[in-house]
Order: sequence, then C-alpha cells, then structure tokens
Amino acid sequence: MMDRTTLDLWPIGNCQVAALIDRQARLVWGCAPRFDGDPLFSSLIDGRDPASDDAIGLWAIDLEDCAEVEQAYVRNTAILRSRLRDQAGNAIEILDFCPRFERLGRTYRPVSFARIVRPLTGSPRIRVRLRPTRDWGDSAVITTSGSNHIRYLLAGQTMRLSTNAPVGLTQEERWYRVERPLHFFLGPDESFSGDIATTMDEMLAYTTHHWQHWARGLATPLEWQDVVIRSAITLKLCQYEETGAIVAALTTSIPEHAGSQRNWDYRYCWIRDAYYTVQALNRVGALDVLEGYLGYLRNIVDDAKGGAIQPLYGLLGEKTLIEAEAPRLSGYRGMGPVRVGNQAYEQVQHDAYGQIVLSNVQAFFDQRLFRMAGEEDFAALERVGERAFAVYDQPDAGLWELRTRQSVHTYSAAMCWAACDRLAKAAERLGLDDRAAFWAGRADTMRATIEGAAWRPDTRRMSATFSGDDLDASLIQLLDLRFLTPDDTRFQDTLTAVEQGLRRGSHMLRYDTEDDFGLPETAFNVCTFWLIEALHFTGRDADARALFDEMLSRRTAAGLLSEDIDPATGELWGNYPQTYSLVGMINCAVLLSKPWSAIR
Repeated sequence: MMDRTTLDLWPIGNCQVAALIDRQARLVWGCAPRFDGDPLFSSLIDGRDPASDDAIGLWAIDLEDCAEVEQAYVRNTAILRSRLRDQAGNAIEILDFCPRFERLGRTYRPVSFARIVRPLTGSPRIRVRLRPTRDWGDSAVITTSGSNHIRYLLAGQTMRLSTNAPVGLTQEERWYRVERPLHFFLGPDESFSGDIATTMDEMLAYTTHHWQHWARGLATPLEWQDVVIRSAITLKLCQYEETGAIVAALTTSIPEHAGSQRNWDYRYCWIRDAYYTVQALNRVGALDVLEGYLGYLRNIVDDAKGGAIQPLYGLLGEKTLIEAEAPRLSGYRGMGPVRVGNQAYEQVQHDAYGQIVLSNVQAFFDQRLFRMAGEEDFAALERVGERAFAVYDQPDAGLWELRTRQSVHTYSAAMCWAACDRLAKAAERLGLDDRAAFWAGRADTMRATIEGAAWRPDTRRMSATFSGDDLDASLIQLLDLRFLTPDDTRFQDTLTAVEQGLRRGSHMLRYDTEDDFGLPETAFNVCTFWLIEALHFTGRDADARALFDEMLSRRTAAGLLSEDIDPATGELWGNYPQTYSLVGMINCAVLLSKPWSAIR
C-alpha cells in the first residue's frame, strides 16, 4: 500500500542544518552544508513511496513488522523521540537531533545528524536504509567503508556515518536484532574522536540542556505555552546562525495546492518574513535571534550603499538566486516542478524598506541588547528612509510577489510610511531634533497621499492598490503598522469588507482574483492570524479565541503549520514549517492569553 507523503513532519536542527522526520521516523528532507544546500535527504519531493524498495533520499530505521509509532519532542527541545512497537510488542526508541551546545566559548553546531537507537522491550529487529542523494536527486552515490564508518561521496562534500552498529549489515540494509543502544552520527568526513556511544550520549545531554535553557528564557503567556514554545524553537531553527539570516521555510517546492505549479524555493532570507519573525520572537524575549538578524541586515544595507534593496537574499547575503528546475525529482506527491533558487530576487518590492527600519528601531530603545544602535546606525537607516520616500507611491510587485504585473500597493506604501515614521522616533530618542522633525514631516506627507489614494468613499474601504478597488488581506496590517487605529471607522469598514470578501469558513485567502497562475484555491495561514488579531482589537474577542482554537486544531503532530491550507479539507499545503504561520501562532497567543495575574 502506498505510504502517502504528507506534511505531518517533525523538524530537528541546530541553526546550521535541519531535517524533517516523518511519522515512521524516517528522515525525508535535509540539506547540507546549509539550509539552501543540496538535499542529502530528498524523499519528500521525490514522489516515491518512502517505504518502497526504490525509495531514495531518506534515512530510515525500520522496525520489522512495525505496528505502532509514537512521537514527541523531548520537552522544550528540538530533539525528537520516536517509539516504534511491532505486532508482537517488541519496541525500540529512536532519538533524533542535530548537536548544538556551547563548547570552548563557541556554539558547536556541526553539519551533522545524530540518531540513537535503544531497545525498549523484547527482541526488536531493525534495518537501516541510509540512501542519500547528490545533485538534486541522483542516487548514484559512491560509498567506501571501514570498521566503524561508511563514507558517502556527494557533490562537493563527503559525509561520513560513524557508528557502533554492524557496518556490513547497515551497508547491505539487512535485518538484525537490537540488543544494546546503537549510535549513528552522519557528519563531516572526519574520524570520530573518542568512544562514539559515550560522546553521542554527552552530545544528547548537552543539546537537551542547551534547548531547555534557551526555552527557559522565553517570556511566554499564561495560556498556550506549548504553542508558543514550540513555535519559538522552530523559528530559531530557521535562523542560519553564522550570518543571522532567517529562512522563510526549510523546504522548497511544496505546492500551494494540488497540481498548482505554485512551487517555490523558500530556503532564503526574505526581508519581510524575517521582520515578522523577529517581531514575534521579540514579544517573547528571544533577543538572540533579533541581534543575529540585525547584524545580517546591517551588511545588506551597507552593500546596497543607499540603492535598491532586494526582497530576499541568500544566507550569506548573496544577491543572485537564479531560479532553475531539478529534473531528477518529480516533486511532492509527483507534483513538480522542483525549483532551486527564486526569481523573486529580481522583483521590485518596496515594503522591504519599511521592514528594515522596523526591525532595527528596537535597537535604539532596548537596553538589554549587547549592542544598542547609535548615530552611525541611524545615518545608515536614513539612506533606507530616503529610498522609502522616493518609491512609496510607485508601482511594485507587492508582498504577494506577482510576477507579471505591478501596481502601487497600499501595503507597500504603508510600510514605506512606517520607515519614515519610525525614523522620526529613533531620531527623537537620539536627541536629533532636526532629523526627527524632518522624518515626521515626510511621514505626514506620505500619510496624506496614501489616505487620499487608497480610501474608496463609495465602497467604504481601503483599496489594496491605488488604481483599483481591490480586496487583499494585507489591508488588515494597517492596524499592526499603526497606520490606522481599531476605532477608526475606515479600518472597521475595511475589516468588514475584507472578511466578507476573503474569509472562507475559518480561513482567509490572500486575495480572490486571478494572478499569474489562475485563481488561488488555498487559504494563506498568516492571513487568518491577521484576522484574529483584528477581531481582538475591534472588540470581538470571543470570535478571535474561537478562530484561534480552530487554527490550532489544524497543526501537525509536531505542533506546526505550513504556508497554506485547503479550506474544504483542512489539508496543509505549501512549504513547511513556514515562519509566517509560526509567527501568527505566537502573536495571537500573546495577544489573547489571560494575564499571569489571573493565577497569581
């Protein structure tokens, strides 16, 4: 029987690499040496049944006659525990993690994937199927082996499996009995120093402590703590720590809906997505992500030298992310194409200027930061503000990245306004009264233009574009940007229009007009969270809580969401885990929760 591929997946990672593990405890997705690298584990988008003899791009530890699998994260960590039981009651436990801990004053986060198999009851028998791919789906990987290792010669890198399991049985994928703990460490092509069992058990303990210590520092709300902690840990996994870049998702080419061709590579840093990520994590006190990302942003701004900012960049700040297709891989459930790179880097999206300033402005005020922002930082941001003022009323592709047409988008214009408005506040904080007045004046000019161009008195709503009378869920963000207030009748009327036009049951569409690929069929999860926030702020708190509970019921077993959802079936679509969706869960939990004083 076909083992149907789904997005019910469990991420592990260490802020250098990450992997996704399915409900049968198989690694089905994972790239090296970075999130945006060549997938060692490509089964998720290969189209074949991962249980089949011809499956490739996976790492399975199969229990013979497996009848039941239970999975859960080790509490407050990114370590997954899977317990597999066979029909006779024999059982094993698999612990999956990517090592991450402090060592010698540095964070140890190697390009590696660690698996520990422990017998629990009876006489369980396993086989190991480690079948990495190279060059996007090529399974012709040369291997060599020694007494305690197997080497895999991949494209541009060689990975080594070090293990205390029988190497020959592992190589030949034979069944054998588990009578003691087995340790598997897939990492750089280096000899494993020390006893592998002792060392990996220490790595597990250190990694557990690291994540639990990090989670302990989160300022969680009283309610939905599990939701917030899991979302925050997963957002942290999406940060490439070396540079501070934050990827929009860990995958590429999961379709937005069945057969849609809307298959995009999200393993890059969008200025917009990263802004929302750090905004949410700031609300729960995860300042390390903000600090890392601000370092990344400062380099982006420096390299731009006052010129145009791209919507997205590579993990090292690469500007060119040429989009191509990987023909060897047939796609998620065979729904290709599989795309590598993202052409959106060539697009004009003016909202990025606002998101750069909004991400940075906290650094002028927050005394907890190791490095607070000063006048030199302000001067660099003023160049961003100049660009925002120059382009706010000019056409762009918009936040939904339309590929074949441009308009003056209200969301982009409002983001540019926010850049100038927040620059005024930063200048005031620095005591630069003349610059504060300058930027406040520009913000006032922009506000007047936007209000005049986007408000439609006949239909009593803001339009998504200056030239039409369009509905778009991003109009709800005028509240979060503080461009409009909850008691402003213009916002209330706009919210009514957006909800009536774009809400489908418990879900929100981005828009309901044709784009480059026809009519959208799935709802965009973050838009539903935007609606929940707006319902709360406009006095409909019971509606907001009910809708939030409905969205939480749609999560995977790991407690996560992808980008899109089918309003009719509830099935998740789009890249996974998607930072926007995790951000929405954190923001709404913080907003809707009862205060801690309710129990103190």
